[in-house]
Amino acid sequence: MASVNMQHDQSGLPTFDSRTMVLLVDDQAMVAEAVRRLLSGLDDIDLHYCSDGAEAIALANRIKPTVILQDLVMPLIDGLDLVQRYRANPATAETPIIVLSSEEDPSVKSSAFALGANDYLVKLPDKIELIARIRYHSKACTARIQRDEAFCALRESQRKLMEANLELQRLSIEDSLTGLKNRRYFDEFIDIEWKRSIRYQNPLSVLLIDVDDFKGYNDTQGHLAGDEVLRRVANALRQHSRRPTDCVARFGGEEFGIVLPSTPLAGARILGEDCRRSIEELHVLHESSTTGNYLTVSIGVATRIPQRGESFLTLVNIADKSLYDAKRAGKNRVSTVDVDFRSPDSGVEQPEGSEEPPVRKAS
Repeated sequence: MASVNMQHDQSGLPTFDSRTMVLLVDDQAMVAEAVRRLLSGLDDIDLHYCSDGAEAIALANRIKPTVILQDLVMPLIDGLDLVQRYRANPATAETPIIVLSSEEDPSVKSSAFALGANDYLVKLPDKIELIARIRYHSKACTARIQRDEAFCALRESQRKLMEANLELQRLSIEDSLTGLKNRRYFDEFIDIEWKRSIRYQNPLSVLLIDVDDFKGYNDTQGHLAGDEVLRRVANALRQHSRRPTDCVARFGGEEFGIVLPSTPLAGARILGEDCRRSIEELHVLHESSTTGNYLTVSIGVATRIPQRGESFLTLVNIADKSLYDAKRAGKNRVSTVDVDFRSPDSGVEQPEGSEEPPVRKAS
């Protein structure tokens, strides 16, 4: 790759301070001196000279020229063969090459272009012509490098932006304390699954889980201990809901929710009992518990095959009633509302003048 001094502006995009870096490869010192004089006094052009063709590739790799002036006739190595080597070398594969020849032979010129040369000059050319061609090819080389560098910088910027957006998206749907999905994601997820269940007439189940006497635990053990308990409860729920189609979320405070697509009431109740038992078996001491010595949860389960015109809140309200019944019956238990889950109004008391009952908050 040719030499371009790349810096970055305040926005992180690249800026360039480029110079014309010329590598002259010719075994004749007289030619090298003549070219040096032609280019002398030009502040924008740096000339480097190599008399040994065998060392040309190594020197080009080191100085990264924007133009190579290559003699055709050299001892030990043919100039056209060297052109091929430049093109096979990753660092000079696209560096402009101006071939210098002692005569203008159409067949030699054709071979040079076929092997990858960009220009052909009979030495020694006129000063104005030489400078013009060097600057032209160097400018094209620099423009390509700038384009490639800018493209790479843009791709990197896009990659970082995409990662940042993905992280923001993750944070927007994730509960920061437990690592579970949050209430916002829960509502979006159940709405999608509700519509899918309407289409295929599959049962959709919901579990609402509430930590028993959590306020008393916070008051006696402190909020940091309470946060740790919520994390342990969340982990237990996560371990028991391993299907990729399920959703485990922190519903709010000490309450959690699980959505189980294509799951009948019996299966949802079994999962609820597994979750309840695993949390009790954590053996978290709870001096203020009204159910025993250890931390427990109450779980409300509801299942429904949705009907058109219903909202998923119908199912959530049934689960909330089940949770309320579990609390009222003594806590540390799984409760279900015995309803015909095909009926829009079964098992849920509808307040007069309201299409959906308010969600009852279990204590």
